[in-house]
Amino acid sequence: MRLRSVAMGLAALFVTSGAKADPEGPWIRDYTHMAWGGGFGMLGGLMMLVFWGVVIVLVFFAVRWLADNKSGVHTSKAIDVLKDRFAKGEIDEDEYRKRKAALEE
Repeated sequence: MRLRSVAMGLAALFVTSGAKADPEGPWIRDYTHMAWGGGFGMLGGLMMLVFWGVVIVLVFFAVRWLADNKSGVHTSKAIDVLKDRFAKGEIDEDEYRKRKAALEE
């Protein structure tokens, strides 16, 4: 009798193990629930794209700002001021040429 109950228990184990190997098991339901319905779902993916987009844009503007603040840009602004002063007649041509040569060195 005892052997028969052990055999029935093993048979039940093998029969139910097929259900555990089912590809439509709970892990599939949990994954699709997380990916499409539960948690942050598609909104989480969208927010990740927004986050990395903001990071890339900030890096782009930081590099651009650092490139604009080099010393070469300041001399071009100084030359623009010098040209304006010459155009307004505040300085003569000799003064303009002398200061322009000093700025371009």
